[in-house]
Amino acid sequence: MTRLRRWLRWMLVVFLVLALIGAAVAGGLYYAISARLPDVQTLRDIEMQEPMYVYAADGQLMAVFGESRRTPITMKEVPERLKQAFLATEDARFYEHGGVDYKGIARAVWLLATTNDKRVPGGSTITQQVARQFFLSSEYSYTRKLAEILLARKIEQELSKDEIFELYLNKSFFGNRSYGVAAAAQFYYGKTLAELDLDEMASLAGIPKFPSSGNPISNPERARERRDFYVLQRMANLGFISQAEADAAKAVPMHATAHEPPVQVDAPYVAELVRQEMIARFGGDVLNKGYHVTTTINAEMQAAANLAVRDGLLQYDHRHGWHGVEQQVQLGAGDDAAALAGHLRGISAQSGLLPAIVASTGADGSATVVLANRTEVVLPASAAKWTNKTPAKLVQRGDIVRVRTGEKEGQWLLDQIPRGQSALVSLDAQNGALKALVGGFSFSGNKFNRATQARRQPGSSFKPFIYAAAFDKGFNPASIVLDAPVVFRDRRGKTWQPQNDGGGFRGPMRLREALVQSRNLVSVRLLDGMGVEYARKYISEFGFAEAELPPNLSMSLGTASLTPLSVARGYAVFANGGSRVDTWLIDQVSDRDGNLVFKENPARACRECVGTSGGAPVSQVVDGFNFGAAAAPAPAGAPTPEQAAAPVVPVDPNARTAPRAIDARTAYQLVSMMRDVVQRGTGTAAKVLGREDVGGKTGSTNDHRDAWFSGFGGPYVTTVWVGRDDFRSLGYREYGGRAALPIWIDYMRVAMKDTPVAQNEPPTGMVQATLNGATEWVKVEDMEKLAEYDFNTQTQQADDAAFDIF
Repeated sequence: MTRLRRWLRWMLVVFLVLALIGAAVAGGLYYAISARLPDVQTLRDIEMQEPMYVYAADGQLMAVFGESRRTPITMKEVPERLKQAFLATEDARFYEHGGVDYKGIARAVWLLATTNDKRVPGGSTITQQVARQFFLSSEYSYTRKLAEILLARKIEQELSKDEIFELYLNKSFFGNRSYGVAAAAQFYYGKTLAELDLDEMASLAGIPKFPSSGNPISNPERARERRDFYVLQRMANLGFISQAEADAAKAVPMHATAHEPPVQVDAPYVAELVRQEMIARFGGDVLNKGYHVTTTINAEMQAAANLAVRDGLLQYDHRHGWHGVEQQVQLGAGDDAAALAGHLRGISAQSGLLPAIVASTGADGSATVVLANRTEVVLPASAAKWTNKTPAKLVQRGDIVRVRTGEKEGQWLLDQIPRGQSALVSLDAQNGALKALVGGFSFSGNKFNRATQARRQPGSSFKPFIYAAAFDKGFNPASIVLDAPVVFRDRRGKTWQPQNDGGGFRGPMRLREALVQSRNLVSVRLLDGMGVEYARKYISEFGFAEAELPPNLSMSLGTASLTPLSVARGYAVFANGGSRVDTWLIDQVSDRDGNLVFKENPARACRECVGTSGGAPVSQVVDGFNFGAAAAPAPAGAPTPEQAAAPVVPVDPNARTAPRAIDARTAYQLVSMMRDVVQRGTGTAAKVLGREDVGGKTGSTNDHRDAWFSGFGGPYVTTVWVGRDDFRSLGYREYGGRAALPIWIDYMRVAMKDTPVAQNEPPTGMVQATLNGATEWVKVEDMEKLAEYDFNTQTQQADDAAFDIF
């Protein structure tokens, strides 16, 4: 007995020592882990990642950016049945335990002890899952599990049950980039939480366990098994629903499909500009903060721009014929529609042109093609009418081609992706707001934005800037300049002999007619007379960087490399009466709660505000012609332009006035001349619009590499460019008036609809006079210069800048 008592005593001592050691270890472990636990109070101020939404000016959705889909909700918005579905699936005793389900933990420990599994189910409550989702890694270890338990208890002490449940429903991953139950309901079923049926609720509740491999789209069979045999049955067993309701829900077939946000405005080039600007303004994580960005884009005008560019490029391409199929693949004799469609994987649709693979051709000239969705389409003999051939003569089995729907219902046409590209930019001339922008034929085909990134030579569409510089030196629309051959020689002895397009010379002609007829040699002589350096400084006031303007006479022919956006901004100066407005796209930004965080306050043009470009007059002798005597002093008491145009005080104290770029009188003269370009010059096709306020200028470059039309009408300024990315020729006679102007017309027909006709009244400080047989409005200070003309040949002064032409 003594020996037994001694043995028991030693066992008790050992047990106490081990207990003390275990308690010390547990205490140390608890202290070590609890010291590193985060403050659960941060859960009250947690910001869920939400995508950034981009809208047109009228609130129509343009784009959604972000790594995840998420629509945070409150517990008030969660239907009771949906709560019960998640409770039955994840944690039936959620509202009873204190954050840790000890029965579940005991069950997990027993499984660990009696099986060889390293990972076993059970033990994780909704609260523990919240702790893991927000604070812990996905590492599977005992220390992480202990930290999870401790955090769960802390969370239960700080937050209410509904607050914890709300965090869980908003944070959980449901597959397909969907985070939170509301985003999952929208993606899989296109419904809000209140619209969900019982079978859909059960399907959603079953996803978080296997979000990638068990969601109802990637694996509908597995998702159905979990819905029917686990979620719905457990809801019935727990009394949340009756067995009859469970059976009825089980009988519903799986019907989840992808539901993307309904993009209402197709403007991918614009959306990308917004994305880049938002990152520049608010930082790299801006796409996940739930911002709502409203742009200046007019949805109707943007749709018109998209259609005009697409149709214009297709018409251009059709003029140059069929250039072959995209690819040719070898097909097996027994390949069905599914096998054929597999060859189209990875080939995206472009501007309504769908990829298709030819299955067969018919003796009647038709061809049968298969689309990416496995649909078979028959192209009749007339489907390629624009090629003057039947589809059967153009394609063969295995060819990958492009098709599009026709105007008639059920009609399909054979087409091709144009080799040319285009850009369209449309601005509000008064404040620079972008109203529509297209950067190419298809964003999915090429994300390069030609409207803002492509630097191309504007050709003759640059001439109005040259004329404006000359008018600030005393020239006017009635001034006569010689259209005749001229040769320039540089210091190295090389010569340059500019030519008119198409050759020919018309002798002395008024500047108005020279611009209407786009005479190159007149522009060269004007620039030679006023000086290249002066012209560069003057033209930079339109918003161009002086460094991008050639320091030689070739500038007069539009050899500067400019973006369509910058050209449109320059033309806005003419249209708004001489003010330089900045282009802008983002009107306002609101946060996820609807609070305004940014509101644009653009500077607006002011026709009456004081300011002229100034500059001392230069010699009026150009190529032997005298265009008027030097300016005489103004008569005593005569009002100066500054006195004549008193500043206007804005009504809104926060209103900003755009800086003046050129004299308002110069702007008036150029607008008048460019209206004549449309009425009887190279832009006469635009007369079809039937408006007197339409004006602009065509532009073409050597070998027809670029085609332009820039102009204005109503409140808008629009520039259209057409060219090829590889700088090859567009083809014979593809001038600006043929390749670019039709796009401009189609767009402006919609843009100017219901807008008032813009007036072009002569500003203060002008007088109407008959000069050289024409009646023109000229500046009052120029009248003395125009009193006498001396057409005797005079020796021209050498101008170093004029000789530096290469």
